[in-house]
Amino acid sequence: MTVAATLTDVTVRFREHTALAGVTTSIAREGITGLLGRNGAGKTTLLQLLTGHRVPTSGRVEVLGAAPYENDDVLRRVCFVKEGQRYPDHFRVRDALAAAATLFPEWDEDLARSLVADFELPARRPVKKLSRGMVSAVGITIGLASRAPVTLFDEPYLGLDAVARQLFYDRLLADYAENPRTVVLSTHLIEEISGLLEHVLLLDSGRLLLDDDADDLRAAALTVTGPADRVAALAAEHDALSVETLGGASRAVLRLRRRVEPAELVPAGMTAEPTPLQQLVVAMSLRRRPAAAVRTADPLEEVSR
Repeated sequence: MTVAATLTDVTVRFREHTALAGVTTSIAREGITGLLGRNGAGKTTLLQLLTGHRVPTSGRVEVLGAAPYENDDVLRRVCFVKEGQRYPDHFRVRDALAAAATLFPEWDEDLARSLVADFELPARRPVKKLSRGMVSAVGITIGLASRAPVTLFDEPYLGLDAVARQLFYDRLLADYAENPRTVVLSTHLIEEISGLLEHVLLLDSGRLLLDDDADDLRAAALTVTGPADRVAALAAEHDALSVETLGGASRAVLRLRRRVEPAELVPAGMTAEPTPLQQLVVAMSLRRRPAAAVRTADPLEEVSR
């Protein structure tokens, strides 16, 4: 794997709070990675590290082979589209795009114009007078048209309706197919983006719970339903993320330790189905945490995700 970014034993503390604790991971070049986790998990803090907005309390962060903090050579090749992006009060949509065009060496003006038309953005209207969804569309336009080798989207869809969100996913995939780059999507809409993802990072209370290839992750998870005793026996052989029992029947979400074919469960009265990525993430996040789990930072410390 060719690496675009690495975090090595990274910890970030804000006073007595820990936003990230000993996180070590690599993000591949030319891949789409989903950065998932509950509110307060540390996702935004991780993205801020990758874009040089913060430095770690301890550990090492590298992007495109160098530390990103105050490194213009790295940062001009990184585009960070964040939730609630603010623009100067006098900026119109076309001003925001013109400013972005001067910042990113690989800016694609034709793509920007196409996205403005697709999202029906009023180019002459001040950004501060746009709806929340339109502001999100401005950020998406900048993120895609930047053609930055590393492009990070932090909750990019806020305020967008279902049609506009699908337009974003379609345009992202189409552009990625023609111009591969490193894309990181931090989002809560897991089911909507699950088909886009090649790799998954799951944060919980500042710790990295999951760092896996998306296809391998789907293949290694199974949801089993059947008689409670039979399900319990099978769950004991694997990693049971959740078990729900009603009467004499149980339903369990399992991370498999060996391959299990659904057909082999039929004689025991059990049925099996693939576990959707969202259900798997929820099950892992809700599983009992150790007593020494890290406290997340206070929202006032700007690490609300």
